Order: sequence, then structure tokens, then C-alpha cells
Amino acid sequence: MEINVIGAGLAGCEAAWQAARRGAWVRLFEMKPHKRSAAHKSDNFAELVCSNSLRAAGLGNAVGLLKEEMRRLDSLIMQCADQTRVPAGGALAVDREGFSAAVTEKIKAHPNIEVISEEVTEINPNEYTVVAAGPLVSDALYESIRSITGSEYLHFFDAAAPIVDIDSVDMTKAFRAARYGKGGDDYINCPLSREEYLTFRRELAAAETAEVHGLDGEPDVFEGCMPIEVMAKRGEDTMRFGPMKPVGLTNPYDGSRPYAVVQLRQDNAAGSLYNIVGFQTHLKFGEQRRVFGLIPALKNAEFARYGVMHRNTYINSPDLLDNTYRMRKYEKLYFAGQITGVEGYVESAASGLLAGINAALSALGRERAEFSKKTAIGALACYVSNSGIVNFQPMNVNFGIFEDLGERVKDKKLKAEKFAQRALKEIGDARTFI
Repeated sequence: MEINVIGAGLAGCEAAWQAARRGAWVRLFEMKPHKRSAAHKSDNFAELVCSNSLRAAGLGNAVGLLKEEMRRLDSLIMQCADQTRVPAGGALAVDREGFSAAVTEKIKAHPNIEVISEEVTEINPNEYTVVAAGPLVSDALYESIRSITGSEYLHFFDAAAPIVDIDSVDMTKAFRAARYGKGGDDYINCPLSREEYLTFRRELAAAETAEVHGLDGEPDVFEGCMPIEVMAKRGEDTMRFGPMKPVGLTNPYDGSRPYAVVQLRQDNAAGSLYNIVGFQTHLKFGEQRRVFGLIPALKNAEFARYGVMHRNTYINSPDLLDNTYRMRKYEKLYFAGQITGVEGYVESAASGLLAGINAALSALGRERAEFSKKTAIGALACYVSNSGIVNFQPMNVNFGIFEDLGERVKDKKLKAEKFAQRALKEIGDARTFI
């Protein structure tokens, strides 16, 4: 049985992998290298754009649990992430290029996957298909999807953080440490005094922004990926309670706690490139160089990549999809990735995993796999398909969307453990029939 997968991002590669593992013949369509979106640079698959971090690694966090569920379901994305991991304290971060290359290699080597390098401009809803075109879907495919869904699209604008060359960072004005000592010296911390912070904030808030393709008027930014200059305008201390929070860090030069801190996180295995954590931006490149140069340790920083901003698109999934990411109107058509309204790299891959499994099971005449809200995978799918949601917005996985434990647990750590134990039991049971 043949299944089409449109898009070789994280969701598309995971969907193709899962479907192929179950015996389906997969035709994976990817428009690169002939055509690229505004945010993509590499010819490889599963390109990470906004960050190289897959966020919290432990089971005490919902995204950490989601990753473990995916591992137990033989996730391609988690295999490659674990293979290309770089130091990041309590988070799972990867070598950006190494990760993408590993995914590409495994996809191209699978005997049941045929990679077709061409742009898909029209979808046939009567063929088994997983649409994982990403939030930067091309204009032609956008029109086909809009025609099929019969609904209006929602837009938000996403931003990526800049990356600097480590050799250009002034380490006499920075220090290595992770907050509260978690992870040793995995982060480079660039401290600012109160005066330095206020000057930086003033210049950041007044800096000139770049035009964004597809933007009419002011950008409708998603709260989970807010440009740093937007944050600067929201209040004097907004950044200090966000990416520049100084808590859990002590300046080894004088033993004090900095007024504010800019953190740099390793971006590649060689340790030569670091991204500025939480500094998603759409300032003009010259303004980024000028304003970020006000951070003492980054005065002479050399940028390997400036921050960029682009249009992201997602569908009104609660009205369109069921809890396996299948369209209610068309039984053979699935969606996966950020276009469904899941937010984050891991969540995108998880949606591809579930869509790929079910497209294959359905195509092979087998019973589809549905996961309950007791699992991270199921809770995310149920959120996206909840027709009772008003003003649907993108969502990261979190324990707030899980099924209640049915008991009151005050201790936060113990509560997370109970969520994890319950979820992993259901995942283990599911492996026997999917």
C-alpha cells in the first residue's frame, strides 16, 4: 500500500519512517533543493531553524516525557537527537547540522521510502497522504490545502535567534555555568549591570526592524517564540523575568548575582558556534550587530547567522482533525507538524509519529492506534482535535492538558513521576498491537 508524505521536516520524516516500518511504501516529497522556504538554508531534511534545543530532558517535565514515549515507539527523530547530542545542562540539545544529516541518511537508506525532490502543488484527498509541509508551506500548496479544508487559515509570525562564533566572545566578561549548577559549565553567561541592562533595553526597544514577507501591519507574534525586541517594549523587567533572568547564577569574578544575564548555548558538536538563548528577533542585521554589541561580552561578536523572522501558518485543527491527526472529512488524509497547531520541534515530530503510524495501519486495513490523554502523545493530539476550543492557539505539550491523576498530589516532583509512570505503561501496552 502506498502513502504520500509531503514535506521532509521533523514531522514528515517521522511520519515516513513510522509508515515504512509498518510495511507501507512511502513516497516522501520534498521541494528542496530546487526550492526553499525563507527560513531554510540546508539541503538536508529535518532542518532545525529556530533553535538547536529539544528542551527539557528529564521525566519531571512534560516534553521530557514526550521524548521518552517517542523513544519507546522507535522514533527516528529521537534516535538521531540522542546520536548527535551536545552539552546543554538539563536540556536535550543537538548539533544542528549533524542531526539533520543523520535524519537524511536514515531516510534515504530505508528500503520502503522513495524520496521525490519536487514541489507538491495539489493534494488528492482520496489517496493516503500525510501533509507535513510545515508552517512555511508554499503558496501553491497553501491554496490547495485551503480549498480542501474549506476553512480560513490562522497566521502567526515566528522568529529565530542569532548564532555567534565562540572565538569572538570576550570570555573576560563572561563565565561558564548552568543555573543552579545543573549541567556544570554547559552555558556561557554574559552578565550585565543595572546600568548596562537599562541601556541595552532602551536601544533594543528603539531599534529598527526588518520587513517580513507576508506581513500586513503589525506582526501577530506567538507568545512562546516572542522576538526579544517585543519583549523589551513590554516592560522594564520583562526580559529579566524571561531569557535574561539572573537567578541561579553567581558571577565568579566578584561573587555577586548579576542584574541580568544573556546565555549562550552550544549549537554544534565542535563547540565553535553558540546561539543566543531566547533572543529570537527580526531586527535589521545592522541593528542586531549594534544593539547586541551593547552586551559587554558580545561587543566584538561575529555572527555566523543573524536572527530572522518569518510567517508561520497553522490550520484550525479542532474543526478539521480527529485525535490521530486525520481529517474528519477525508479518511485518507492526515496532517502533521506545526501546521496542525502543535508548537515545538518535539511536538511536531510526535504528531508525525502518530499520523504516520495511523496512515499505515489504516492503509493496511488494520485498527488505528489512539492514545489517551494519560500519555503526552495522546494529550497533545486530543488538545489539537478538541472541537470545544474557542480561539485556537498553538500549544506546547504540558501536564495541564493531561488527564487528571484522580488524586491530589501536592509534591510537584512526585506528581510528575505519577504522570510519567501512568503514561509509559500505556505506551508499553500499545507497542504490542501497533
